[in-house]
Parts: sequence; structure tokens; C-alpha cells
Amino acid sequence: MIVFDLDDTLYLEREFAFSGYRFLDGWVKERESLEGFGNACRVLFEEGERRQIFNRALERLGHCGDSHLIADLVAAYRGHPPQIALAPDAARFLERHRGPFGLITDGPAETQNAKIVALGLDRWIENIRKTGDWPQGYGKPHPRAYEEMEGLAAGGGPMVYVADNPAKDFVTPKARGWITVQIRRAGAVHPPHAKDDAHAAHVEITSLDELDGALMVQPVSMK
Repeated sequence: MIVFDLDDTLYLEREFAFSGYRFLDGWVKERESLEGFGNACRVLFEEGERRQIFNRALERLGHCGDSHLIADLVAAYRGHPPQIALAPDAARFLERHRGPFGLITDGPAETQNAKIVALGLDRWIENIRKTGDWPQGYGKPHPRAYEEMEGLAAGGGPMVYVADNPAKDFVTPKARGWITVQIRRAGAVHPPHAKDDAHAAHVEITSLDELDGALMVQPVSMK
């Protein structure tokens, strides 16, 4: 069974961020009478800021946001209805092969579920594990999600994990005997380089259009 990661694998995570900034632009304008928040967030994102975007956007706009406002911004961002779309190569692959497929994704369950709904993934992927549904500590690289996928695989065939982040995505499935494939999309959020061989994927691709060919050189059947 081929199992996918979600963010920066089936769509670009930055598109979720930009969707959230557009949503917050109106939210902040209504609540704080402050113009330009969404654009300030996007500029900071493009400059490489990740951890303090909301705080710094408020600073640039001359607004003294307190911890309560930041917490509300984070909640609104995570809970907004995302305007995102599958990467074209992901849509082609899913439509062409029709599974069975799996999905393992980290992050707040409500947020990840909203992404899954917005992308229409239930059309193609029947086996979904959102680690945010479980208590803290079960996110990748914890083996629970991978173990459950192995139990769902029809006939106990070979397992493949396609993901983007070598910091956490590949070390566990690789140790369990899965074939691991890193997709390196332009504009992805996480650094693409593995810290050691244990964290590195077996093969790298830049598009899911390349996945069939990549798996042909691995001991994996697409059936």
C-alpha cells in the first residue's frame, strides 16, 4: 500500500498559510480595526519567518498585541476553512491509480481534517490517520500510525511512505522495512536534507509524476 503524508506532499503547505492570512486579514480588521494584517503576515512568511509571524506582523503595523490576541489569532488561523487545492501532479496520480492508499499526517486534528475535506481526499484515500486525534506524543516518528497502516494493508503487501520532511517522516517506516520516498517540492516549508542515513528516504522525487518510475527500481509492486 502507498501511504502519503499531507502537507507539502499532496499540496503546498504555504497555500494553507496564505489562505489563513487572507482569512485573518478580515478577522483582524473587524476585531481590531487594523488594516493590512494578512499582507504583513505573507511578507514575513516570504522573508523566512515561521515562529513569530503574528507577533511581528502586529509590530510592523504598530499594534501592541497581547498574549490573548495572539492565542485568538492562532485559534482562528487553525480553525479557518482553508482555500487550498491538490498539487496537479498529486491529483493526476490519485486519479490514475485509484488506490488503495493511506494517509498519515501530524498537526491539530481539526485543522488537518479541514484540509482533507477541502482537498476532497476522501474520494481517493480510505485509510487516514491524523495523529492529532491521539494524545500528545503519538505524532511522527512514533510508530503507532505506521503500525495501524500495516494492519490495514490488504494481503500484507509491501508498504511505501511518500512524504517531504526527513526530520521525522522516514526514520520509523524505514526501520520497519517500508520503502520511503521523499518528494522535494519547490516552496516546501521544511529543510529537505536528512541529518543522517537513518532519516534519509530511499529515493527522492520532485513530482508524483515520477513516483511510478521511482518504485520500479525498488522491490515494490504498485498492485
